[in-house]
Amino acid sequence: MQEKLSKIVEPLLKWFETNKRELPWRSDRQPYHVWISEIMLQQTRIEAVKKYYENFMRELPDVESLSRIPEEQLLKLWEGLGYYSRAKNLKKAAAMIMQDHGGMFPNSYQELLKLPGVGEYTAGAIASICFNEKVTAVDGNVLRVISRITGSRKNVLLPETKKETDKLLRQIMPEKSGMFNEALMELGETVCLPNGIPECGSCPVRSECIAHKEELAAEIPVRIKKLKRKKQEKTIFLLISDNYKTAIEKRPANGLLSGMYQLPNTDGFCTNEEMKNILKEWQLTFTEISPLGEAKHAFTHIDWYMRGYLVKVKEENNRFLWVSPQELAKQYPLPTAFRIFVKTLYE
Repeated sequence: MQEKLSKIVEPLLKWFETNKRELPWRSDRQPYHVWISEIMLQQTRIEAVKKYYENFMRELPDVESLSRIPEEQLLKLWEGLGYYSRAKNLKKAAAMIMQDHGGMFPNSYQELLKLPGVGEYTAGAIASICFNEKVTAVDGNVLRVISRITGSRKNVLLPETKKETDKLLRQIMPEKSGMFNEALMELGETVCLPNGIPECGSCPVRSECIAHKEELAAEIPVRIKKLKRKKQEKTIFLLISDNYKTAIEKRPANGLLSGMYQLPNTDGFCTNEEMKNILKEWQLTFTEISPLGEAKHAFTHIDWYMRGYLVKVKEENNRFLWVSPQELAKQYPLPTAFRIFVKTLYE
């Protein structure tokens, strides 16, 4: 297998040199830029990340500025990207770099692994792209590409499959390790596609690909999920006062979406009578309750099924923080799950 895989190295490097996309974080090989982009790209599409990356760099151009930013302001910058622990770990890692490395980015795979939020893939990407260390960077794209080339039917969601892929790639890793890792990722993102039909006609290594030869691309990679997702029903209240201010509250310091703000809500789908009782408990006098529709939001291990209601209230009380549309847009980090209902009113 090593001999077969070694044949993809040169064609892939040549293909990447002429076909790689122009992306903001590829303008140089500064580790800070690669680090931020890689963390943003976890669970997020490239096109969605571009705007966030540019805004982030404008506000936080270096490790020092990231280490000093207040968490709430950082979460506002991250608003909409989801998986907010990523942003919190960025700040923790930046503080560690300032304290333990004098502001200089760690330049080895093993040192990078010590940073909060930096796993094997991210450490491998930074170490190879920025410091040319001969290490792998195995993500979902790479697993798909290698599975198809080798015709592997092993479950790519299992840790042992990733370890085997890592071992195979280390055996063929060229001196241009960063370019090779990027080329594999690029191939997976633009040619060896995860959904639909892969663009085999544009693939520089199709002559070595078993899935292409045997028409198995639709069956490979094998992904068998064992995790049962939890479902949770929620009633979301978009409370609007006569002053056209919206009620929000801060979520607990720990757990899902910690440190973010939320619209007032309750577990379960409420009847009209139950909503009236809740509003009474909140000491709010309402003039109107109207449905905003239903929405679903998927987290890593749980799905929220939500019903939203616009509730017009006469007064603002001290139970909630009441903010203007401008303040909500610019100052307070509100997760996408709640912004879905805010958009129905403000956008």
